[in-house]
Amino acid sequence: MPSTRDIRRRIKSVKNTAQITKAMQMVASAKMRRAQQAALAGRPYANLMNEVLAAATAGAGDFQHPLTERREVRKRALILISTDKGLCGALNTNLLREAAKVPAATTVYIAAGRKGAQWVARLKRELVAEFSYKDTPQFAEARAISKFAQELFLSGQVDAVDVVFTNFINTLTQKPEARQLLPIGRLEKLEADLSGPGSAAELSPSAEAGHLFEPAAPTVLGNLLPHYVNYQLFQFLQEAKASEHSARMVAMKSATDNAKQLIKDLTLEYNKLRQANITKELLEITSAAMAMGN
Repeated sequence: MPSTRDIRRRIKSVKNTAQITKAMQMVASAKMRRAQQAALAGRPYANLMNEVLAAATAGAGDFQHPLTERREVRKRALILISTDKGLCGALNTNLLREAAKVPAATTVYIAAGRKGAQWVARLKRELVAEFSYKDTPQFAEARAISKFAQELFLSGQVDAVDVVFTNFINTLTQKPEARQLLPIGRLEKLEADLSGPGSAAELSPSAEAGHLFEPAAPTVLGNLLPHYVNYQLFQFLQEAKASEHSARMVAMKSATDNAKQLIKDLTLEYNKLRQANITKELLEITSAAMAMGN
């Protein structure tokens, strides 16, 4: 049975841990609000760009672009958007479980985030590039990743590029998803809710018949498609950051609550043990007094 001194030390240790997790919860909460606002603010622009490109596609006839070229997939690149740090619950575990569904023998990996790069190295899979991105993702960071992936695709080193990221649904729900980035398929309209980019109904040509383009639609497509790929990846980074900070805030809140409950349990155990020691001492004193009286 532990002594009262051991229990006091453990209570102090748990209190120190609770202070740390509480501070991390508050920091994650502040970052979470900024990341969520950034992710939500980017969705209307992505929605409008998809509408414009879908309308341009409908009016471009037999337009062909290198980024839309479809070929037999012998080699695939997977952009793995993970976190740099842990302490965010099961976020990375669920993400890497989704990434593990891709056949490793025919896949090369582009890691955005340290956790994803470590996972690829641990499983001895082929990592061709590793990128980092800030707590507030910058478009230049997304463009660098996208440019590298486009070069792999256009040079024929890979026949398709997919992205695995964590889609932000709400503060308590983050869903790992896999999306095809290249070749560009049929463009989709984003929903206005919190379901994230890509979870939407497809646009039909007739739905966007009111758009007029100057210069011609093929010219517009040729200039906008690379930017479209860049922005799609930028939006994925924002969704991943919003998911990360939300998951970390929830995990740290849970850890703080558990620490507080553990402190209560330890305090109760300490009080019981202390009371038992006091009762034992009183019994010893009473027994000694009775013995001396006899």
